[in-house]
Amino acid sequence: MSSVRAIRGAIQVARDDPALIDAGTRLLIGEVIRRNALAEDDIISVLFTMTPDLVSRFPATAARDLGLTDVPLLCGVEIAVPNAMRRVIRLLAHVHTDRSPSDVEHVYLRGATRLRPDLQRRPGVAPPVAGGPPA
Repeated sequence: MSSVRAIRGAIQVARDDPALIDAGTRLLIGEVIRRNALAEDDIISVLFTMTPDLVSRFPATAARDLGLTDVPLLCGVEIAVPNAMRRVIRLLAHVHTDRSPSDVEHVYLRGATRLRPDLQRRPGVAPPVAGGPPA
């Protein structure tokens, strides 16, 4: 039975450059789709945010270039928290999936892996259970 789940993800890019924002966004979306075995019809919507230092391109443009033309996409600016990681594109995708919440794979790439080390998986290793020993 299919349920609605939310998938988080983030990627850090080297600088504010439209080509790098496009490439980073495509990589991030591609990994979310691949790791969670999604089809375009499974994706309900995607919310993108970028840190305030990224202003040269909308990440939704890259998503549309990937073919997500019928998926509602929205872009926003991440709040400017002092000393926060810079040059980060984040996404929150709402999807239909048969996966349980613990089987959904959140995707953090490049420097953004530091944002949520608790969500990083090694291939073939289940995520740690809260309060249990690390995997």
